[in-house]
Amino acid sequence: MGKESRSFEELVAEGVAVPTEGWDFSWFEGRATEARPSWGYAVSLADRLAGATAALDLQTGGGEVLDFALGRAPKAPPLTVATEGWPPNVAKATALLAARGVAVVASPEDAPLPFADGAFDLVTSRHPVRAPWPEISRVLRSGGTYFAQHVGPHSVFELVEYFLGPQPDEVRSGRHPDRERVDAEAAGLEIVDLCAEELRMEFHDIAAVVHFLRKVVWMVPGFTVEAYRPQLRALHEQIESEGPFVAHSTRHLFEARKPGV
Repeated sequence: MGKESRSFEELVAEGVAVPTEGWDFSWFEGRATEARPSWGYAVSLADRLAGATAALDLQTGGGEVLDFALGRAPKAPPLTVATEGWPPNVAKATALLAARGVAVVASPEDAPLPFADGAFDLVTSRHPVRAPWPEISRVLRSGGTYFAQHVGPHSVFELVEYFLGPQPDEVRSGRHPDRERVDAEAAGLEIVDLCAEELRMEFHDIAAVVHFLRKVVWMVPGFTVEAYRPQLRALHEQIESEGPFVAHSTRHLFEARKPGV
């Protein structure tokens, strides 16, 4: 039976059944698309890692991006460490990164980083829940670099507001790069580069919507199929009759430096 003829209940059940650990989005192939930023973060990260002596990857998820970058880098740092706060991802990242000699440290996102002052010359992150700027500055050596791709303001809010209704300006403007610049500078970092892009997303079936909201849990907090079944069914019918649901993600690339050598 083709995907296009499958029932609402079958598609929802499939979206619920897919594991959510890690940041591997390959399951979405053929059912959802997202344009990628022009700067190619993972490839750029490989170049940064090749020049580092001690690197820290914050909120590494399942370790997929760091693993890719280390595999592409012409040489790896003598020391690479990653942190992650969600236990299933800690286990996944540990299994994936062990062969590369990377230690994965279980560390809650809102806790101080369990490392000494000035321990790293490179700190990186892809899509941190929030950037702990004072801690990033503390663990960086003088002259060290923070290099990261962040989720921007009102990212995928077409989908968020479909389920939650219109959001206030203070929510829509959260994670704004201008605010993050101010916070980074307040922590003693110099902004070397900051660029932002808005990127088209398409959801081709309701299974993709369900899996996305289960995986990216901060989009619709407390999301369950049971709580949002009427909205999901209406969205399924909309996609069936009108085509993919279109949203837009926002991303910005940060490069910041700790003053010094």
